[in-house]
Amino acid sequence: MESSLVEDIVIVGAGIAGLATSLALHRLGVPSLVLEYSDTLRVTGFALTTWTNAWKALDALGVGTILRHQHVQLKEKLECRNVTTSLILGQQTSSLSFEGTGKHGDCEVRCVRRQLMLEAIANELPSGTIRFLSKVVAIEESGFSKIKIVRLDDGTTIKTKVLIGCDGINSVVAKWLGFKEASFTGRYVIRGYKKLMNNHGLEPKFMHYFGKGFRSGVMPCDDNTVYWFLTWTPTSEEKELAKNPSKMKQLVLRKVEKMPSDIKTFIEKTETKDILTSPLKYRHEWELMLGKISKGNVCVVGDAFHPMAPDLGQGGCCALEDGIILARHLAEAFTKKTGKHVAKEMGEEGKSKEQYKKIEASLRKYAKERRWRNIDISVTSYVLGFVLQGDLKLVSHFRDKLFPAFLAELLLKKSDFDCGKLN
Repeated sequence: MESSLVEDIVIVGAGIAGLATSLALHRLGVPSLVLEYSDTLRVTGFALTTWTNAWKALDALGVGTILRHQHVQLKEKLECRNVTTSLILGQQTSSLSFEGTGKHGDCEVRCVRRQLMLEAIANELPSGTIRFLSKVVAIEESGFSKIKIVRLDDGTTIKTKVLIGCDGINSVVAKWLGFKEASFTGRYVIRGYKKLMNNHGLEPKFMHYFGKGFRSGVMPCDDNTVYWFLTWTPTSEEKELAKNPSKMKQLVLRKVEKMPSDIKTFIEKTETKDILTSPLKYRHEWELMLGKISKGNVCVVGDAFHPMAPDLGQGGCCALEDGIILARHLAEAFTKKTGKHVAKEMGEEGKSKEQYKKIEASLRKYAKERRWRNIDISVTSYVLGFVLQGDLKLVSHFRDKLFPAFLAELLLKKSDFDCGKLN
């Protein structure tokens, strides 16, 4: 049934970026409508490494405490720890602390289940904020008013003063802004998780494993749930099997054959429905430098803006930062009122034009503030992936012998960021 709606702010996508942006705006007294094409909250990837910068954002949103109670901090004997093992050498190559106090406080890192993060944020939103089964098929502009018209596949049209694309790696909004499709890194990732009836018995630490042309990781989310992943460069035959979780599980087990049996058992016990394989994509640095992150009253956030390799564990963290910073700038365009006498002289058309200018300026500020931060993280992640997964002798020697200390420092440095509060 066709219908027509009018909204101040429309956010496309109810993933981490979309929900965080909506809740940040809500905390600042600005309502929004979130469009989600699926019939429920959509979860891809099972879990994400959530670093200090993400916890700053989650605290600003008011959901940090809830999520801390649901997940263990990756700390061993009061230290955040990354343990690296070479499956080629058959030995542990490093056990390094992530502990340290940066400009923005102590290191904090947990492996957070995506479903729980999405639910925690969504539960704080007013009823009716998320509109499910709402797939965007077209974006149009309404003449001189610059109002955007969003058309959905069910025939609904929505007029909005602001359109925010949080619709992921295949973003319709990013395409409207002129961005090309995200580029393939040449690598794939297999992710899985196992929820046990009893305590898994793992120490709360990040266990890294390197082999010939692949990298794998295992870490606990809570006392009963273990998350694991493997990144590698697939052959053409392996790409054909990527949609078969059973074959992908066999591939992982072949590659991590030399992994300690008490760790490998969690992969062996993972059900095929809890295994997901996907290509790793990113946006070229020159696109991030030259592309239109915002245009008039439209902008992009999260993966729609900066899809990146997962090697720094910062994709979701940066999406949370984006949401907080965008909301803070955009809220000013809606909460700063024009003086009564000036408003009266301007009339309705004049007031609309004035607000459009404020919205446009606020989105430009957001784009300026976020561009270089996300370029830095994206490029570093891409290069890091090459080094961590490389199987050339010189590269693997550097990775196994010299790189761990540098990696620990790099992870700390890139996560030492505070997006600020929502005042």
